[in-house]
Amino acid sequence: MTTQHHQQPRTHATIHTLLTQGLRNLPVAQLVEHAILYEKAQLSERGALHVDTGKFTGRAPHDRFFVRDNTTEHLIDWGENNLAIEPEVFNRLFHKMLQYFAQLKRFYIRDVFVGAHPRYRLRLRAITELAWHNLFVHHLFLRPRPDELNAFEPDWLLLCAPNFHANPKTDGVPHENFVIINFSQQTILIGGTAYSGEIKKSLFTTMNFLLPIHHNILTMHCSANMGKDGRVALFFGLSGTGKTTLSSDVNRLLIGDDEHGWAPDGIFNFEGGCYAKTIHLDPNKEPLIYEAIRFPAIVENVPFFPGTRLPNYDSDQRTENTRAAYPLTHLNNHYVATGRGDHPSNIFFLTYDAHGALPPIAMLTPEEAYIFFLLGYTSKVAGTEMGITQPQITFSGCFGAPFMPLPHTQYAELLLQQIQTYRVRTWLLNTGIVGDPTQCGRIALPLTRRLLQAAINGELDTVPTTTLPYFGFRIPTQLPALPADQTAILDPRTQWTHPEDWEHAARHLLTQFIQRLEKKYLNKAPSQIQPFLQKWREQLTAASPQPL
Repeated sequence: MTTQHHQQPRTHATIHTLLTQGLRNLPVAQLVEHAILYEKAQLSERGALHVDTGKFTGRAPHDRFFVRDNTTEHLIDWGENNLAIEPEVFNRLFHKMLQYFAQLKRFYIRDVFVGAHPRYRLRLRAITELAWHNLFVHHLFLRPRPDELNAFEPDWLLLCAPNFHANPKTDGVPHENFVIINFSQQTILIGGTAYSGEIKKSLFTTMNFLLPIHHNILTMHCSANMGKDGRVALFFGLSGTGKTTLSSDVNRLLIGDDEHGWAPDGIFNFEGGCYAKTIHLDPNKEPLIYEAIRFPAIVENVPFFPGTRLPNYDSDQRTENTRAAYPLTHLNNHYVATGRGDHPSNIFFLTYDAHGALPPIAMLTPEEAYIFFLLGYTSKVAGTEMGITQPQITFSGCFGAPFMPLPHTQYAELLLQQIQTYRVRTWLLNTGIVGDPTQCGRIALPLTRRLLQAAINGELDTVPTTTLPYFGFRIPTQLPALPADQTAILDPRTQWTHPEDWEHAARHLLTQFIQRLEKKYLNKAPSQIQPFLQKWREQLTAASPQPL
């Protein structure tokens, strides 16, 4: 990657020794063999490699740190999601990890690209303790051609050793596990955890710092797909909102599942694979994902049915956060081989509204898109996290707060500029509940897909609309070919027995929006946010709208 103040990764004699000792860019089949022989991995009947991530079945966000130095001091938005650590702590753990690798019987090295755009990609050298982690790196990132490998010079170095544990009393970190990103030394350390999502997200976070700072490129936690006409759609959404499900469409080509950049010549995927949730995976609802989980895909924390090698995707015995990693090539020609696409025509902000206040789809102005991007709203529902028994409103700025080291308004300003420049249509898509939660379940996936299709193909551009009270955005009142008994759901007010109950839910949700914007962003972008706060406050104090 071409960056300002570019430095090569930290040089050290031990690294050069490791490069001669490590098993470098092994064939996939050999990595699978090593994972089975040495790491207790097992093959399913379809050849997927089933692994157990041990103590950690998800990320540990409070154990992820950035080295605070001259490179990061005045750029990173320090706080709850972006924790600082001193260079001395990094140096100590770096040298200890090098010594740890040097005494291992075997370890693995893999060279990959992060980013499909040749100008903006990052060259990564990953040194992993486990064979299946090396396979994960192979699946999730972009694989160089043989001629590119011969001349490979890394921009960044990643060391990942799950069985290396820090000493909290002497090493300067709070726990045995840690992730440390050092932008000056262009090095990432991961220790004490086998959850492979830490590898993926540490690189995504790195790109989210480098590309906006050095290239003014918007980086996005979103999926992307493309129609046969070349028109691109982006899908932003937190866990449980359907981002992966909706972007994996048999009628469209997947550009990427999770992480993208928006360059002057279009969007590009950061990855060469997918890291999909598998809990309750249904081959009828998600056929592309189901069929992709075959040799040599990796499946995390999914048990087999007793006496078989058939995965029990409904089991949460180990965790709700069961995962599968596979290369995009497993999607059987349902993907864009270049990992790149044109500027998007449509952007969808997905939310699971458990309170029934929001419509299934709404048209957003660029300014409304800016606000909803900052809010990153959804509901946590029972079963998604331990201790969650009732729906809880949650916000994650830019739909990926833990991975956005710069101020969120910096990403939002870039998004607004791109939407305005390329006249992108933006939508709020509620994949949760529309109507009284005591009487309504989650909106049916086929209906959500139908609304999504209507937005993408332009059907909603010409239908009658109305303005939804309180929130102020436009919603369609008709949709061609939508059965009459489903048309009413376009307006959430019709799905409540008593209109005043919808008003109560809407006012409660809007109050939460206002409080979030005031607390988190008002002082950072008052000119963009104050008009919405004023309009929404006026809505709350105005007389209630007339019932339908």
